[in-house]
Amino acid sequence: QVQLVESGGGLVQAGGSLRLSCAASGSIFSISAMGWYRQAPGKQRELVARITDGGSINYADSVKGRFTISRDNSKRTVYLQMNSLKPEDTAVYYCNAGVTSWRFSEYWGQGTQVTVSS
Repeated sequence: QVQLVESGGGLVQAGGSLRLSCAASGSIFSISAMGWYRQAPGKQRELVARITDGGSINYADSVKGRFTISRDNSKRTVYLQMNSLKPEDTAVYYCNAGVTSWRFSEYWGQGTQVTVSS
């Protein structure tokens, strides 16, 4: 069984910062890509940022220059540093990881709410 546990969401004023963390635990042989997605009310879930096990990174255009994704493989944890937050960043943020245990599967965290007030 593999679990992804997120933390760090909350309420912040526009222009502020938050840092999200997502730790993977369980029967894990290896983790390939890890990423963050978000879903705002009435909208589809969208990719925010993604980092591979080799360190390749891609960001949504809307967050480039403001958000930074990183990972600590020794802790099986991915981070999302969010700066210069805007009200349109308000959403539930989900962690995603490609994990090999006895087979490869994608896993999702439970989601953490980020609310940016204007």
